[in-house]
Amino acid sequence: MLHYSVVFLVIALIAAIFGFGGIASGAVEIAKILFFIFAIMAAISFVISLVRKS
Repeated sequence: MLHYSVVFLVIALIAAIFGFGGIASGAVEIAKILFFIFAIMAAISFVISLVRKS
């Protein structure tokens, strides 16, 4: 999931360089959403692994 977030961020940067503002802002929003989902899932996974070890 983090990979897709980085891909959308790169798409946003390329679109911004070429002047496609609407596409760039859409890709940035998708990248943000995917990154936050990844961060939440990583935190949950970390907590679950701590609970299982004890």
